[in-house]
Amino acid sequence: MELVLNPEESAFQEEVRDFLRTSIPPEIKRKVDLGLKLVKEDYVVWQKILHERGWIAPSWPKEYGGPGWSPVQRYLYEEELAAASSPRLITFGLKMLGPVLIEFGTDDQKARYLPRILSSEDWWCQGFSEPGSGSDLASLSTRAVRDGDHYVVNGQKTWTTLAQYADWIFCLVRTSTEGKKQAGISFLLIDMKTPGVTVRPIKTLDGGQEINDVFLEDVRVPVDNLVGKENDGWTVAKFLLGHERFGIAGVARSKKQMERVRDIASKEMKRGRPLIEDARFREEMAQVEIDLTALEMTELHLLSEQAAGRKPGPESSILKLKGTQVQQAITELLLEAVGNRAAVFDPAILDDDWPGPGNDGPAIPEHAATVAGHYFNWRKASIYGGSNEIQRNIIAKAILGL
Repeated sequence: MELVLNPEESAFQEEVRDFLRTSIPPEIKRKVDLGLKLVKEDYVVWQKILHERGWIAPSWPKEYGGPGWSPVQRYLYEEELAAASSPRLITFGLKMLGPVLIEFGTDDQKARYLPRILSSEDWWCQGFSEPGSGSDLASLSTRAVRDGDHYVVNGQKTWTTLAQYADWIFCLVRTSTEGKKQAGISFLLIDMKTPGVTVRPIKTLDGGQEINDVFLEDVRVPVDNLVGKENDGWTVAKFLLGHERFGIAGVARSKKQMERVRDIASKEMKRGRPLIEDARFREEMAQVEIDLTALEMTELHLLSEQAAGRKPGPESSILKLKGTQVQQAITELLLEAVGNRAAVFDPAILDDDWPGPGNDGPAIPEHAATVAGHYFNWRKASIYGGSNEIQRNIIAKAILGL
């Protein structure tokens, strides 16, 4: 499958390209190019720029503040965002909860939460995984007991990305123990400032802190914060996961990272010649690029399905599975390209403004500074959004009928 643009789509692509060329703050673009850590303020600055333009929520319908774009326009937009070295959009509100509220939320919930997601006034995190209930999500044990016009919530969520910044968390909770375990789950919105909510950081292998434990102890949540029907949260969760897994594929970002591989391989030397001229390394690059091209064709096919009005289904598991495999393979290529320079990796590089005034950084090239940290960090890609083993089961049952 090949994407052939009509004149309107080509004009749209040029419009996006021209806007991004002059709108990304240089210091933020530099961090993205070098793989340095972005802080909350960086994301907020960029998301507010996009919000002012009306481009912050590309998949949202126009009546809820989105641009009302076609699937092809959304695809082109993501391509240009990656090519321009823009920061990733924080997905929890924009690409996960937003579509859920549009599909399942009440009018009051849409009016209350959607505008604050668009403006970055509210940051959200996802409360799905629990200790012992990650891949088998339906076995979760966090309880929500009805008490008048509130639920009283007790339990623990883990691997909660960016919970330290979040104003709200959307949670799966158990409201019934009768029948199948999937049948007793509800979807709740919880204010992180509510008494009884505690966030504890988890330090990752790259030395960063982007994931957390979240403890919920007698947390009182208004019944009005229930999304969908009580005990029907599994339906809501499946809808959300379909959107999440579709986005995890990250084709445009992976294409940009392959450009980085080629650039580094042209600078690094092996036996007196640029690594890019090494036949074995070129074969490894070619295999990743073949897989990435196949993934892109699959994404384009599913986009054509969306253009016909079909919502993301189990096919999104293919994108999640292969997308994360490609992403990890790219970090392996980068690690191989910089060789033993990765051994001097300092996690502080991800937190500091490196290199900058008074901080020359370690005695390694700029392009090698964060490679090892990213390699460590991307090991998690095969787990989040539902482990790749679970995705294989979904593909086997729901697509292949095995």
